[in-house]
Amino acid sequence: MPLPHVSRSAVPGAPSWGAQQSRTVTWRDPVATQSAAASMSGLAYWQAVADGQLPAPPMAELLRTSVVAVEQGRITFCCSPDASMYNPLGMVHGGTVCTLLDTAAACALHTTLPLGVGYTSVEIKVNYLKPVTVDSGPLTAVGSVVKAGSRIGFAEGEVTDAAGKLIATASTTLLISELPR
Repeated sequence: MPLPHVSRSAVPGAPSWGAQQSRTVTWRDPVATQSAAASMSGLAYWQAVADGQLPAPPMAELLRTSVVAVEQGRITFCCSPDASMYNPLGMVHGGTVCTLLDTAAACALHTTLPLGVGYTSVEIKVNYLKPVTVDSGPLTAVGSVVKAGSRIGFAEGEVTDAAGKLIATASTTLLISELPR
């Protein structure tokens, strides 16, 4: 039997939930930059994003993430979590950290791929070591390639907080394939 809906205002002594907040996410159309990205190696693409010559993918805006450094087989992102990423326990949702790790590790592999070659995640294993809150400050995610084969790639990632403490680690397997033309 479903429970009846009870309005918070109808409950005597109900706590104030604080002011309602909002966040606006703005991004560039990824389809418009797709042709430019398709004409570059993975390393050239991420260098262009880091240099501001190409906009970051929309997911980066959603997660408040930016590229800090990029080189062959390694990439570093900064993420500034806010309370919009909180779970019911008052911490940044683990899915946010997992997505950050997936992004860093996969994009590290992307830096090793030539023009016309892409990837997709096959699996990811994450170890959460410490909870994240807004007080953790900006997070740094570093992805690095373990092995980039012709069909399968292996990469790993680490996330640290503003104090340099390790938050989470991940390892991932990625399928490498030609991009559709």
